[in-house]
Amino acid sequence: MSPEPAQSRRLRTAAVALTVSLTAACSGTDPDGSAHPDVADAGESRLDTVLERGSLQVCTTGDYRPFTFLEADPDEFTGIDVDMARDLAEDLGVEIEWTRTTWDDLMEDFLAGCDVAVGGISISTERARQAYFSAPLMEDGKTPITLCENVDDYRTIEQINQPGVRSIMPSGGTNQVFAEEHYPDGELLTHDNNTIFDEIVAGRADVMTTDASEVLWVANEYEELCAVNPEEPFDFFEKAFMLPRGDDVFKQYVDHWLTMALNDGTYDRIVEPWFGEDVRL
Repeated sequence: MSPEPAQSRRLRTAAVALTVSLTAACSGTDPDGSAHPDVADAGESRLDTVLERGSLQVCTTGDYRPFTFLEADPDEFTGIDVDMARDLAEDLGVEIEWTRTTWDDLMEDFLAGCDVAVGGISISTERARQAYFSAPLMEDGKTPITLCENVDDYRTIEQINQPGVRSIMPSGGTNQVFAEEHYPDGELLTHDNNTIFDEIVAGRADVMTTDASEVLWVANEYEELCAVNPEEPFDFFEKAFMLPRGDDVFKQYVDHWLTMALNDGTYDRIVEPWFGEDVRL
């Protein structure tokens, strides 16, 4: 018998590991057989709580267009993920209650009392230790944005990671994590996310590395700013809604709703006013 190819062995091993993990998740145990304290018992899903309460409690930052933004007049949230959350609440037949949070406090506020967190939230292993994620809404990656005349100066991590290069970012999110990891030799600045791009236009910062989806929207809003390599970002991740850890029933419901919304035109209809017809997220 010829030896099994290495790739086949890896695929078979991954399949076995996935089966073990799924079995453990369904049985309420970790793969080593120990009890998992966060798995809800049957009949104790957040889905039942939401339906009985008559409201969906949603955490969002309100400072990350095009996904979430708190308008001053009228005092209400707008954005792609905001409208998607409203559609979810409508599908559930309940009202929606908003909790405004910050990127620094997102996880704490979510765990304290929200059913869902939305607003351009990136899936990360750090967050996944404390929360479930829905099926992804989109793929994304970090890419720079700068003044159009400076695009060639900031095409690579090496160009940005230089003394004197002022990289700006909001505090507490994945942009800060990325900048601190990749630009230790540069000058790192934090600023309120609602007016952060004005700092580049005003010359008080040189570049911002953020999600390609945000970069495309900003480049469409500011004639002075240009996206740098949005089709070839520095890394890869996905965006999704954050859900209570261990609640497979609620996650399954949200994933079913999301699959339909992504395929029946609901998501495209919500995205189009922010990006136009030509951009597909």
